[in-house]
Amino acid sequence: MKYNFITIPILVIIFFFLEIAISFSFRGSEKVISFEDNISFALKLDNEDSDYHSYKGIDSAIKYFLAKNNIKGASVAITRNDSLVYAKGFGIANTETGELVHPGHLFRIASISKLITAVAILKLYEDGEFSLDDHVFGPSGILNDIRYQAYNDKLIEKITIRHLLNHTAGWSNKLGDPLFNSLYIANRMRTKKPADLDVIIEYAMKQKLSHSPGSHYSYSNFGYAVLGKIIEKVSGMTYEDYVYIKILIPLEIKDMHIGKSFYHEKFPNEVMYFEPAGSRKCYAYDGSGKLVHLAYGGNNISLLGAAGGWIASAPELIKFLSAIDGHDGQLDILSRETIKLMTNPYFAGDGLFGWKGTDKNGTWWRTGFIAGSNALVIRQDNGINWVVLLNSSLSKNKSIHNKISRMMFTATYKTKDWPHINLFFDKKQNSPTPIGYIPALNPEL
Repeated sequence: MKYNFITIPILVIIFFFLEIAISFSFRGSEKVISFEDNISFALKLDNEDSDYHSYKGIDSAIKYFLAKNNIKGASVAITRNDSLVYAKGFGIANTETGELVHPGHLFRIASISKLITAVAILKLYEDGEFSLDDHVFGPSGILNDIRYQAYNDKLIEKITIRHLLNHTAGWSNKLGDPLFNSLYIANRMRTKKPADLDVIIEYAMKQKLSHSPGSHYSYSNFGYAVLGKIIEKVSGMTYEDYVYIKILIPLEIKDMHIGKSFYHEKFPNEVMYFEPAGSRKCYAYDGSGKLVHLAYGGNNISLLGAAGGWIASAPELIKFLSAIDGHDGQLDILSRETIKLMTNPYFAGDGLFGWKGTDKNGTWWRTGFIAGSNALVIRQDNGINWVVLLNSSLSKNKSIHNKISRMMFTATYKTKDWPHINLFFDKKQNSPTPIGYIPALNPEL
């Protein structure tokens, strides 16, 4: 075929647009996507992969717990010495389809998202991007954008990254949590509904702090949302992209996301969420004026983002946990020293970094709750960690995490024979992978 001076430029343009089309078919917000290799290992697991005689006690305890507390469905994952030895779903994932829960189902993990955000901040800290005592606001602060300069309380200039991490920045929720009041804030700021995070930060900057930074603990979703903004400012990426590229991809975690609010927006393998019978409806967060269930449209899940917006499967969430549990292993995403500091009150303060609490026995825990879901992750000093995700909330929800904890501690303590498997890498087979065997991660994934 002959080409003239007109044909060649046309072909160049065609190939240019083909390259763009191919690129976007394999990339989304800088997320590398390949066919079979991009499928989450959790989606390849079946409940039968954790069917061992020694697990009968765990299975029975979980089934009894769900029935007693009227919980529709759950996903449970257990690691031992950084090997995934148990991953199983229980109950109903979706009443409309009749689908049962399997290990690959995604659940809202609510405030366990703060643990992800804390790790992302500490990753930037280890990379030398800032000190934890660097100031956040003011002319010399990290978030020194002009839109955040309209404040009257000079104490705001004293807020540091450390204060945001351990909930001592000085804000309180006496007048309501800003992340759950985006319609009210939109009205006050005379902007479109719902208010986005930038507008909410502007609004918060106009308010007087309840406490001097560093002097008082007050649990703050808003503080962790600000940490998400810091990650974006320093990294030059969106918050979700930074977490995906710098934390999840190195761990070969491929199916964790910031969730959405409405049922029609859910991911194909995301469970349905259930509120207690008789729960009242509320106005949708988007300002449409529609009455909705709190679990579906009452809360702006995307806005919660860094504070409570992530969704995950239990196997992938516990793989993330294995990377920050401080046990010996090749999965660690932070240095051993930094991981220990996250739970050391002398360094992290009483609010800790991401974690909810610790005890003298070396147990670390992080809870998560939002309408329609509950979540709990536990790190134990004996090398056994576990994750429990529920797609139901209860009318008396405050005690649910204590109940989960008692049930799982008892069930795992009574389990004496742990099969030598590692479901992070291998499904159930006749010659199971020995505990401790971890293949090298593929950096290209």
